[in-house]
Amino acid sequence: MISLTVLALLVTAISAGAATITIRVGYPQLNGGQAPLWVIPEAKIDRQYGIDLKPVYIPGGVRLTQAVVSGYVDVALTGGAAVNAMLSGADLIYVGMPVPTFAFSLYVRPEIKAVPDLRGKVLAVITKGASSDHASIALLRRYNMTQQDLKVLYFSRQEDALAALNQGIASAAVHSAPTTLMARRLGFRELVNIGSLQIPYPFMGMAIRRSLIQQNPELVKSFLKAYVAGLKVAIEQPETSKRALATYFTTKDREIVEEAYRSFAPLFPKVPYVTEEAIRSVLSVTDHPKAAAADPKDFFDNRFLRELEQTGFVKELYSQK
Repeated sequence: MISLTVLALLVTAISAGAATITIRVGYPQLNGGQAPLWVIPEAKIDRQYGIDLKPVYIPGGVRLTQAVVSGYVDVALTGGAAVNAMLSGADLIYVGMPVPTFAFSLYVRPEIKAVPDLRGKVLAVITKGASSDHASIALLRRYNMTQQDLKVLYFSRQEDALAALNQGIASAAVHSAPTTLMARRLGFRELVNIGSLQIPYPFMGMAIRRSLIQQNPELVKSFLKAYVAGLKVAIEQPETSKRALATYFTTKDREIVEEAYRSFAPLFPKVPYVTEEAIRSVLSVTDHPKAAAADPKDFFDNRFLRELEQTGFVKELYSQK
């Protein structure tokens, strides 16, 4: 007869050995918007929902979108580049939108006093067809300008765009936090906080292959549960979030971490629904030939997030201290 002690040990061993499913989540830039993602493995939130979440850094929204299309990552936390891919027939759809507006600022060299001064100058952005490119288009339109009025240089990383600004190769650059602080330390000035314009846009959307949703909807639900829990930590536990930011930034510079957290924390929603307005905004700035006739509803699926609310998951999560 098996003793209660032995039985307890067997149950513990079986539980410990229960398989978790690895899910690879790609992100394109090192900025404060990644806090909800990074706190998930740091705080072991993923294990609560039966997954082993692996953040994967793939610089540039277009490259990251290609990575999720190919299956190299399961989820891409990317911006408007995914819409361009969907317009071209990619098997993708957004299932969430953790950062719902352009979280960028335009930083300039001393000779640039106003946006129209950029005519004939060089602007540095990150990846053609991705979020910072779209942000520049949206900003220029407010001044009756287009990218044809200046020269645009594309880079894979924020640091490279800042280097171009610092070396005088570019007269202005589109940056997100904490690169914004690095730009100020080098003496450059924020000319426009594009985020303050509150233009709806999937600065960070959760792009997933439709085939993965069909094959394993429970995995998608588990990921979204973990991510919504990560959002709660990012919103309610600043110090935990800052520790995760410091780890992934590989820095002990508290000002860098503070800049990243302070800039993004107010933007995080409790439930990251995708909106038609945000998708319509992408369609209005992309140069894809199919954009004008596209229906924004075809680019996202909020049913998993709605289910989390309707079943009481979100309410219960936020009732916990």
